[in-house]
Amino acid sequence: MLHAFPDLLRTALAFVVVLGVLVFVHELGHYLAARWRGVHVEVFSIGFGQALTGWTDRHGTRWKIAWLPLGGYVKLHGQERPEDVSEDVRASWIPGRTFHEKSVLSRAIVVAAGPVANFVLSMVLFAILFIAVGRPVTLPVVGDVLPNSAAARAGLQSDDRILRIGDSTILTFEDIQRIVAANPGATLPVTVRRGEQEQHLTVVTESHDVHGHAVGLLGIRGGKIDYQPVTLPAALWGGVAQTWTITTDTLGGLAQMIGGERGTDELGGPLRIAQLSGQVAELGIASLVSFIAVLSVNLGLINLFPIPVLDGGHLLFYLAEALRGRPLPQRAQEYGFRAGLAVLAGLFIFATWNDLAHIGVFRWFAGLIG
Repeated sequence: MLHAFPDLLRTALAFVVVLGVLVFVHELGHYLAARWRGVHVEVFSIGFGQALTGWTDRHGTRWKIAWLPLGGYVKLHGQERPEDVSEDVRASWIPGRTFHEKSVLSRAIVVAAGPVANFVLSMVLFAILFIAVGRPVTLPVVGDVLPNSAAARAGLQSDDRILRIGDSTILTFEDIQRIVAANPGATLPVTVRRGEQEQHLTVVTESHDVHGHAVGLLGIRGGKIDYQPVTLPAALWGGVAQTWTITTDTLGGLAQMIGGERGTDELGGPLRIAQLSGQVAELGIASLVSFIAVLSVNLGLINLFPIPVLDGGHLLFYLAEALRGRPLPQRAQEYGFRAGLAVLAGLFIFATWNDLAHIGVFRWFAGLIG
């Protein structure tokens, strides 16, 4: 039992660091946008509950770190509507500094700034990684050969470096995937370097149906990653491109889950994030930074979903207000927020169930009963 304590401590600390960075940057986006649009920020909190420490800056904002590190918030001055608060509260508002009296555009900017900050964080972290360790490139080296695959029948082996497919020179593993996918059921000459010698093989690719289109399969996994040095401009652009790739891949995965083409067991919650945080932290600082960057994209996307309570839901209400020329009726907003809370509660329960199944809690409990 005692030998597991260091692992649990590392996991807990890594989880607090990961979540703290993501929440701080997200709320900082709201804070900076509010300051820009002339809205007074009353409280900037990392965590919930009783404050462990805090201070008040020269702008009158109370900064605090609370004991429950599972999120955070920014309290905007006059965030409530006048009809929803008492006369004493309205009397304390600073004219021209309240959130509710700002234009729809200003309110939308403040709300959208949180998710935008998460995307910017991802770009910056990836750029820093590219500058520090180089841009990761998956070499065209065979890691594993799947049994009974086209690669196995052709005689490909682990550690073979694929040099050419047909007339095309292969520089990265992605080159292999691109060429094979475009040639389902085709016969392709392949040149590999095995040890110190070149060998010429013939591969007959398999054909797999994906969304009604035939896609070629080879049956190998990539095994080696090389880090290539890049210039500062290339690193900055690489950060943007990597963030875009993760965004599109995430949205594509969600679309496949909704369409039933992909299992929903991949959806994870706080327990899965905590577990992965500890595992990634063990691999080193570069892996942890990359993990934070990927999670930052996911946090930005989730908050932009048009679900009331989330930033995307508020933006949806502001869009309706801009189109109608006046806010939605209070009852409609209340029903929307209730529905949003129900959706989020359902997703949280489902994700937690997946987490418990993933880490083996149900198997452990069944073993106790058995």
